[in-house]
Amino acid sequence: MNLKSTRDAYGEVLVEVGEKKKDLFVMDADLSMSTKTCFFAKKYPERFFNAGVAEQNMIGIASGLSKTNKTVIVSTLAIFAPGRSYDQIRNTLVHSNCNVKIVVTHAGLSIGKDGSSHQSFEDIALARVIPNLNIIVPCDAIETKAAVKLAINTSGPFYIRLGRPEVPIINKKDYKFSLGKGHILREGNDITMIGCGIMVFEMLEAAKILEKINISTEVINMPSIKPIDKDLIKKCAKKTASVFICEEHSVIGGLGSAVLEILEEEKNIFLKRIGIEDTFGESGSPKELFEKYGLSAAKIVEKIKKYIN
Repeated sequence: MNLKSTRDAYGEVLVEVGEKKKDLFVMDADLSMSTKTCFFAKKYPERFFNAGVAEQNMIGIASGLSKTNKTVIVSTLAIFAPGRSYDQIRNTLVHSNCNVKIVVTHAGLSIGKDGSSHQSFEDIALARVIPNLNIIVPCDAIETKAAVKLAINTSGPFYIRLGRPEVPIINKKDYKFSLGKGHILREGNDITMIGCGIMVFEMLEAAKILEKINISTEVINMPSIKPIDKDLIKKCAKKTASVFICEEHSVIGGLGSAVLEILEEEKNIFLKRIGIEDTFGESGSPKELFEKYGLSAAKIVEKIKKYIN
């Protein structure tokens, strides 16, 4: 199994794109070694700016810089954007339709031993309610590179959510990312699982376990949270009539809520969100935390068996 962190893929693709796109500028809030924007900083120091521990100021500078015909990427940990800099993101960056891409790393429970103060479970919810902000959560390194390239070459604000640990590579090298589209990774007839990010691998593993007990599972990778693939969601929901949404985020306001909003008027469809309940996290390894908070493949299977029985 090939493993690679989405943040490493992000650092690499910045260097790749930066070679041809001379108007690409990158900013960071004193965390470039963690977010991997250090790759870009080393290669193109004249187009990299460290804002220091001042995320709000970074968003303001990036927004202004984008109005000089520059494409700007800003990075920090997910807990600091949109959280610490929400006002600047809403009122300065997105309200003015600035060509700035917010790419965060260390999202969700899988940040692990840094603990609850740095585990962002609410960032997608905060980002979703801002009008005109595109939101992407890639599942692996290949999808990350494709999504970042698309965002850089698409005018307007983006929020891209990446993780810390190495994760399995799921997509093929020729994978094409499309904004607003989901992908069927596994066909099934009994239930549908929809997820994003690190949870896509867990869903695929859960589907293998369910297959052994004769439960046929359709697995959907939904990297584009906003805009979202409404047609695919409705099609799969009607096909199986049972939908489980899996995400490394609070069950409040994230992908699960987006799917519920789409299917709220559909009849005879069972829906269940599998994510982090209304709680803070704690320190531990990603594996330990996924088990305790019910995000591992085995725990997903337990919940699905409970509800379909």
